Amino acid sequence: MDIQFLGTGAGQPSKARNVSSLALKLLDEINEVWLFDCGEGTQNRILETTIRPRKVSKIFITHLHGDHIFGLPGFLSSRAFQANEEQTDLDIYGPQGIKSFVLTSLRVSGSRLPYRIHFHEFDQNSLGKILETEKFTVYAEELDHTIFCVGYRVMQKDLEGTLDAEKLKAAGVPFGPLFGKIKNGQDVVLEDGTEIKAADYISAPRPGKIITILGDTRKTNASVRLAVNADVLVHESTYGKGDEKIARNHGHSTNMQAAQVAAEAGAKRLLLNHISARFLSKDISQLKKDAASIFENVHVVKDLEEVEI
Repeated sequence: MDIQFLGTGAGQPSKARNVSSLALKLLDEINEVWLFDCGEGTQNRILETTIRPRKVSKIFITHLHGDHIFGLPGFLSSRAFQANEEQTDLDIYGPQGIKSFVLTSLRVSGSRLPYRIHFHEFDQNSLGKILETEKFTVYAEELDHTIFCVGYRVMQKDLEGTLDAEKLKAAGVPFGPLFGKIKNGQDVVLEDGTEIKAADYISAPRPGKIITILGDTRKTNASVRLAVNADVLVHESTYGKGDEKIARNHGHSTNMQAAQVAAEAGAKRLLLNHISARFLSKDISQLKKDAASIFENVHVVKDLEEVEI
């Protein structure tokens, strides 16, 4: 499981950072990629990665500001051009209005897609659990921005315990079909009459990962709730230390406020994203240093960076 950042800038692209988009790569878990926001130029950034557009099965939009959605029509159209691959449907989750934006863009441009888009729109009254699959559950909660905006909490369901093969061999179990039965939780009896209880050779279930990906927001209690015990918290850091007033006026957060959210939530790692173009390369280390005074395990991400979860 990895997160790859396709755009880490705030508001408009710069030479160093494109506008918002990131990919949650679940290839080992479910052979899918989930995209969070799709700012202008996202498909160009994808060309610089190993991501295959057809693997993108779900797109989650945090809000309808242009720097988070203007890349959708282009990406959706380009996704259709891979004729050598099977055409697969795609789900888009987002605030009310995302369906109208996408369909209008495709209609006006005369674009025809050889796959279906399934839209899942929500408003302030229809948040909470928005998706549940065999292996993942996704929750959304309203944040505090200048327009309706949400954050997402992606929870991997508990993983099955692992089989202790060495312990089984020591108990005299021959490698083969019996291993499979025990791994499936079935007790077995060996030829010599020895009873092997599966529970004695399978570890307890392992807790799944929790990934919190927030849209643009002021510091708010909803951010903390979404990030409780998260393995990774992706939080915007449009402004820096001392910029609290301007951040509030524009519906954003500082690096210090993001660090406070991570600390209050008990998150394990904080990734600062959505960086204003006012911060030059030499300023990034200071952003991290200031935030680390509140929450130590913090990192300022950059475009195309890949983070293992």
